Amino acid sequence: MSIGLLSLIILGLAAVGYVIARTRAVAQVSGDIRKLHSLPPFYGRITALLTAVPAFLLIIIWLLAEPLVLETRALSLINPDEIPQGQSANLVMSDVRRVAAGLDVLEARGEKLAPLLAAPAQLKAAMNAAGVVLQNEPTVSTLAASAALREAKASSRLAMVIAAIAISLVGLGFALTRIKPEFRARNATERFAMWLLIGCSLIAVLTTVGIVASLLVESLHFFQLYPITDFLFSTEWSPKFGGGSSLGILPLLWGTLYVSAIALLVAVPIGLLSAIYLAEYASRSTRSWVKPAIEVLAGIPTIVYGLFALVTVGPLLRDYFAQPLGLGNSSSSVLTAGLVMGIMVIPFVSSLSDDIINAVPQSLRDGSLGLGATPSETIRQVVIPAALPGIVGAVLLAASRAIGETMIVVMGAGAAAKLSLNPLEAMTTVTVKIVSQLTGDTEFASPETLVAFALGLTLFAITLCLNILALVIVRKYREQYE
Repeated sequence: MSIGLLSLIILGLAAVGYVIARTRAVAQVSGDIRKLHSLPPFYGRITALLTAVPAFLLIIIWLLAEPLVLETRALSLINPDEIPQGQSANLVMSDVRRVAAGLDVLEARGEKLAPLLAAPAQLKAAMNAAGVVLQNEPTVSTLAASAALREAKASSRLAMVIAAIAISLVGLGFALTRIKPEFRARNATERFAMWLLIGCSLIAVLTTVGIVASLLVESLHFFQLYPITDFLFSTEWSPKFGGGSSLGILPLLWGTLYVSAIALLVAVPIGLLSAIYLAEYASRSTRSWVKPAIEVLAGIPTIVYGLFALVTVGPLLRDYFAQPLGLGNSSSSVLTAGLVMGIMVIPFVSSLSDDIINAVPQSLRDGSLGLGATPSETIRQVVIPAALPGIVGAVLLAASRAIGETMIVVMGAGAAAKLSLNPLEAMTTVTVKIVSQLTGDTEFASPETLVAFALGLTLFAITLCLNILALVIVRKYREQYE
């Protein structure tokens, strides 16, 4: 049974429970709902919640834990002698999962699996023809592990369906036994909803903790294989799978900060000035179409910005600046990526700053104008300082967006890791190298792959420092206007 069908069954049980509970509550007071503690819909809601929510929680936990248990059991069936020299267990399990998926596809197409399992070469050809690409011919152990994984997954899904429906029925029965006139259904519904909202809010916290933990664990693994001093202070980036790599972060960090700085130099003045115009000078009709027009920039896909940088901005800078000045011959440059990225993040600065400036109390403006200040002096000396904490937050949001951008850098700035002050030279950023190091069938046991997690941890640390700086600025200036 598919997850979608199981979800529909559980939702159907919840709907049935809602109707039964509501009808039963009204019937117990002979239709006089004034004798009920709560309105009839609350009896139905608490019944529906007790029917559906525990079952869905079980499904989520089951689906999260299932791969860990089943793949560990399947991996135990792999013959260590059949594992190629230097290949990790993660890469072996990737082959097992791919073979299992291919067997599912072949079975769905009506092909007989027994003859193919006896002939690995034919099995590989059949899977490749079905769209499941196998690089290597599956071994006997891989086939055994794949078969065991498919069988265990089928049994696990059947057990999950039975358990989820059973818990749903138990919750339905328990809720119906509590349907009495004196039952505080509204209070129970609100408490249940409160705990449900708390659980949803904890998901964001736990997700952050999980991301940081995964980065830390893999980064520590990387630093066990590669010296941390070379990573932090080396000026050369030259990964070579198989050994002899130089994985210094300084060229990547310089390219990231260089491109982001150019982007902010473009976005912050334009965005802030446009926000001041829209908030303080523009008429209502002008604002109604100018602000949405600016916000359209945020909805353009980054690949389109990358094409714009590659086809238009890059050649323009090369033909009119780089070549005449003798500063380069490539259309890929830091300035190309920075200019286009700055255009992309203008809405982050403009829209947020506009909302923050509009939130400044009108009494501050009136007081300044009443003391004889001009409108421009009021904006410079009263409105902007009052809105400064929010503006700083908008700028830092734009900075975080610029630091994490990948596609524009790939197509506009190139992939060369170097330290240079020339903005018309090709460089690259941390995010580009994270993608390149994790592209393809990589093995998560070599420094050349694990370095991606160390790079990600570095970006996280930079963003954290920016947030701390923002908090310091906000607290310093907010005290003046409380």
